[in-house]
Amino acid sequence: MFVKAFELVPAVERDLLMGDKARINIECIECCGKHLYVGTNDCFIHHFLLDEVTSSKGKLSYSAQKLLHKYLGLKKPVAELRAASALERLIVLCDGIVFLVDMVTLETVPSAAGGGAKIRSVTAFCINENPVNGDPFCVEMCVLSSKRRTVQIYMVYEDRVQLVKEVTTPEQPCAVSLDGYFLCLALTTQYVILNYNTGASQDLFPYNSEERRPIVKRISREEFLLAAPGGLGMFANAEGISQRAPVNWSESVIGAAVCFPYVVALDESFITIHSMLDQQLKQTLSFRDGHILQDFEGKVILASTKAVYVLVPLPLERQIQDLLAGHRVEEALILTEGAQRNIPKDKFQVILHKRILQQAGFIQFGQLQFLEAKEHFRKGQLDVRELISLYPLLLPASSSFTRCHPPLHEFADLNHLAQGDQEKVLRCKKFLISYLGEVRSTEVVNGCREDVDTALLKLYAEQDHDSLLDLLASDNACVLADSVPWLEKYHKYFALGLLYHYNGQDSAAVQLWIRVVDGDLQDSTRSDLYEYIVDFLCSSSNLDLVWKYADWALQKDPTVGVHVFTKRPARKDQPETNPDDVITYLGKHSQALLLYLEHLVLERRIQKEKFHTHLAVMYLERVLSLLSESSTDEEQLTKARERLQALLRESNFYRVQFLLGKMENCEQLLLERATLHGKLEEHDKALHILVHKLRDFSSAEAFCIWASSCRDSEYRQQLFHLLLGVYLDRSLPGDAQTAAGGGTGELEMAAVDLLNRHGEVFDAVRVLRMLPEGWSLQLLRPFLGRAVRASMHACRTSQIALGLAHSENVQLLHDRRKKPIFVSEKKGCHLCHNTFSEPAVVCLPGGVPVHTHCVAQRVRDSPTKRQLTNSSNHT
Repeated sequence: MFVKAFELVPAVERDLLMGDKARINIECIECCGKHLYVGTNDCFIHHFLLDEVTSSKGKLSYSAQKLLHKYLGLKKPVAELRAASALERLIVLCDGIVFLVDMVTLETVPSAAGGGAKIRSVTAFCINENPVNGDPFCVEMCVLSSKRRTVQIYMVYEDRVQLVKEVTTPEQPCAVSLDGYFLCLALTTQYVILNYNTGASQDLFPYNSEERRPIVKRISREEFLLAAPGGLGMFANAEGISQRAPVNWSESVIGAAVCFPYVVALDESFITIHSMLDQQLKQTLSFRDGHILQDFEGKVILASTKAVYVLVPLPLERQIQDLLAGHRVEEALILTEGAQRNIPKDKFQVILHKRILQQAGFIQFGQLQFLEAKEHFRKGQLDVRELISLYPLLLPASSSFTRCHPPLHEFADLNHLAQGDQEKVLRCKKFLISYLGEVRSTEVVNGCREDVDTALLKLYAEQDHDSLLDLLASDNACVLADSVPWLEKYHKYFALGLLYHYNGQDSAAVQLWIRVVDGDLQDSTRSDLYEYIVDFLCSSSNLDLVWKYADWALQKDPTVGVHVFTKRPARKDQPETNPDDVITYLGKHSQALLLYLEHLVLERRIQKEKFHTHLAVMYLERVLSLLSESSTDEEQLTKARERLQALLRESNFYRVQFLLGKMENCEQLLLERATLHGKLEEHDKALHILVHKLRDFSSAEAFCIWASSCRDSEYRQQLFHLLLGVYLDRSLPGDAQTAAGGGTGELEMAAVDLLNRHGEVFDAVRVLRMLPEGWSLQLLRPFLGRAVRASMHACRTSQIALGLAHSENVQLLHDRRKKPIFVSEKKGCHLCHNTFSEPAVVCLPGGVPVHTHCVAQRVRDSPTKRQLTNSSNHT
């Protein structure tokens, strides 16, 4: 794959160099800034001044002016020229002699008094471009001798040369290049790296110098380019390691140079240009009779036998754009990355690099290489609207975006790219969904959030994407005017409602959802949309909206619709509905009203008589309604009565007499009436109903436990004695006893069971006085055994308490003997905090005086005293 990287531009024409002398040939060249020096085969040096000329079209050319030419007088070709600009000298090799020439006059520099300015028997030399000597007015030079297998290091001064080092080589060297202390040598059969300071050497690879001309070229610090067997250009560093892949050039290469990032090679007929980045051949130029290729401070100069040319590199920006125009993305990116060191950093990073990455991304996008395109868009920080604008109608009408100029791609829009291929269109849309979803939360969308979110909404709606609802339920910047028709087009009414809600139009959202639930609009997004509307109204802080649509919700389903009032969260920013207003509003929805009252009474535990009474009345009416039906559902009736009974037992805020009046004549609600009598402390009536009318002895016992649940033990004992008395009461009329089942045997057995089950509650002495004389003690054995044990326990406990009190008294007397107790009218009792009016006091442990009557009261109230009192009469 070729790219135009260089142009060959004439620098010195034949006529200017030699006129009509046909036998004159160019042997060597040297360039120092604008000054070009040419050595010829007739022992002349020609000095030219090169000026760059740029045409109106930006094309570069050279204008050469001949300043001087000088005959050296040796009648031999000038083999090599090297400029030492700091010394204003040319180092010349001619007829095996190295000597110095003035750069301006071209006169040979005479030898100084202290040493010679010439070196003889030289085959080649080179200048150290990375000198180790710190003297700025001295040039380091390496010389190859023709008589000995040696390499000599010289210091070149203005008028003399000085030998500083001589190194012997195993074979005769024929080419050399020097960097610092490192010599890269082409010997007769191989290349070597030699450190002339330490003497260490490293063999590189074999090479036959008789078959072809060796090439040894320093290309950077401690790195060299060598001509290897097989037509390869090999790179080697000072350690003998190749850190770059070789380039595959011609077998007959006669010269090479590096102009980053390219390797330029010259053979008999062509100039070949390879990339150092990917080792590929990039350009070939025809060039016949060429025999010199040199690079001077980044300028590549070639020479045939008759003329001089400059190989001018084209701007890297142009090369990269040419590669992109040919859709050679990888090569363009390789060249871009590799060229960073040759382009000003700020310009490259801010302008060129980003644009190239963006262009590469669009090329790969057009080839459906989405992963690569996304990566290049990300690295190039693409304005995401450049990509969105390819998709018709995705950008909102209010967007002010215009495409980059010059354009980053060749596509008019997605239809132009896809050429009618709907599968390709679909894949491109899926890619954009993925890409926008990734970048919308990054800095890439700063300043264009509305455009991105609106485009994403339109794509989600069109593709029926699951993320549409997530987008609208979160923070977004979708443009409402553009989004509404798009969502309506694809029947996304639930999503449209979310968008209305996000934009503060809750009434429009609810109204739209209601039309979907009622079947006026079709949208299958949510099958539970009705429940969602109810939840939405629950959480709405707009009470006007709640009152407006609550009736619709209640008509649809009272049990769910009432959640509008019962499920409202308790928050500071959430206004509460007035329960009285709600109850009035729910008057025509009896089922919802019942649920709301249950919410107030049972869940929120509001302690208001009217709510509790209202709920109890509704429970009662439901039970009476079921009782009045001819075919009553027993299960429903049982549940209804259980709810009524639970409320009557647990609530203390309803109007008891009012409810009792409502069920006074209903013989089927005797249990409920008994509960109400219990609320009025009419326990005898309640127990009479339970025992004599209902014959429900377990309920009677449960009633006693319930009625005394929040009272003291004396109250419970009183209730159980009352129940025992009801069981043993023989004063009932005969008809009542007959109605109750005839005889008292059942009641007596109930009394025995009561005593045996709850014996710890009763006062045993009082029970024995109540029992009939003819009862067998065997029946009461469990009760009596428990009573005896309790009495003995109480007796022993009292003895222990008495002993402890005696011990405490003894200790107190002992303490009083040690320290007197002071009592005065100004000192207060520790128990009642009143002052003392008489000297009679009781001392607590620690010597604290208290009133005698305060101690007596404290003893009476203590649990131990009460227990002793209850069991004081031993059985």
